[in-house]
Amino acid sequence: MSDLPFWKTKSLEEMTTQEWESLCDGCGLCCLNKLEDWDTGDVVFTSVRCQLLDGHSCQCSDYPNRRATVPECIQLTPELVDEIGWLPPTCGYRLVRDGDDLYWWHPLVSGDKETVHIAGISARDRTVSELDVDVDDFEDHVVDWPLRVGENAPVRP
Repeated sequence: MSDLPFWKTKSLEEMTTQEWESLCDGCGLCCLNKLEDWDTGDVVFTSVRCQLLDGHSCQCSDYPNRRATVPECIQLTPELVDEIGWLPPTCGYRLVRDGDDLYWWHPLVSGDKETVHIAGISARDRTVSELDVDVDDFEDHVVDWPLRVGENAPVRP
């Protein structure tokens, strides 16, 4: 029996549902609205969060039923991890897919769901609800910090 954690010994496809769900660090970045340039396919993040994302906890307020309210909500799968180019560089799914280890602040490593926020990786208190912004104004909320969140993260305490 290996003493290594499951994310070091299993592929994304081999994980149980519980293991898969625990790879989410709770940063909330995937729940930010993104805009795609139809001509180039380039995707940019906005600071406009899904109506179901709590702007402070970075948790979905109705995760089990989210697709009833937000039909376009993406159910992440191992196949989609390969297809989606906008996953943040700190995303646990992306890291495991690429054979990299999770960061010290990931709740599976730290044992604390707050460390992702303490390290400045999450969307905590940096967003506005899509219910408060007209869709035509999303362009006014384009940001690049979701792709740079790990750059200034503190080293492991």
